[in-house]
Amino acid sequence: MDFAKLFSLEGRVAVVTGGSRGIGEMIAEGFIAAGCERVYVTARKVEVVQKTAARLGPKCIALPGDISTTAGIEALAEDLRARESRIDILVNNAGAAWGAEFTEFPEAGWDKVMNLNVKTPFFLTQKLHDLLKAAATDHPAKVINIASIDGLRPNPWETYSYQASKSALIHLTRRMAARLIKDNIVASCICPGAFPSEMNKAAARNPDASAKGIPSRRVGTIEDMAGGAIYLASRAGDYVVGTPLPIDGGIVNGWVPQDAVDPSGH
Repeated sequence: MDFAKLFSLEGRVAVVTGGSRGIGEMIAEGFIAAGCERVYVTARKVEVVQKTAARLGPKCIALPGDISTTAGIEALAEDLRARESRIDILVNNAGAAWGAEFTEFPEAGWDKVMNLNVKTPFFLTQKLHDLLKAAATDHPAKVINIASIDGLRPNPWETYSYQASKSALIHLTRRMAARLIKDNIVASCICPGAFPSEMNKAAARNPDASAKGIPSRRVGTIEDMAGGAIYLASRAGDYVVGTPLPIDGGIVNGWVPQDAVDPSGH
């Protein structure tokens, strides 16, 4: 075994949904650094996703689109199929959150979050199944779903559909993994903690306050997120099937002070 290549993604083709900023952008940048031949990033805002692709260089390709709908999922799949004969890595990162008091939580906030956070990862993976199988020859293809530590434990914020969706995505990953491994496609799951992003404004705007509730005493960085994603996407993670990987500085399994500021920021 050439251990020097254990974490290499040389020559691989990857797709990262929600890849224009935050955790998705961190993963895309890490994949390029690890040797990916092409990394497609998709998001709704055209200018933002194009700006991200320009910053990350010629190996990053912008595919703007709205995958919260079945039509959007199918359009992205067809676009990718026209460009590529295989996809080695699919990262289902696009997501949404919604907060409201229990007595006022709206159906719209439930449906929007559950659809994008649970329905979209399943059906996008389904639509790209043939391209993933085409890549799964001399190495497994990979599907990495981005959940949250809020799917592993409740937080004090009234984000009911978000927490339910991330818990559902973790279990969905296990079920998808059991089926996809038959096609040499390895599905796994990352459960981020506090990473600076538009969805986690607390970690972005006041990282010191968020760090007080984290055993590692800091919020996550691009090295933390990219490192975990590269591990799962590379040969190093080939035997990690259906497993949720918390990247959270110890929140789920560590001691947190009773008076700590909640680090999730939701």
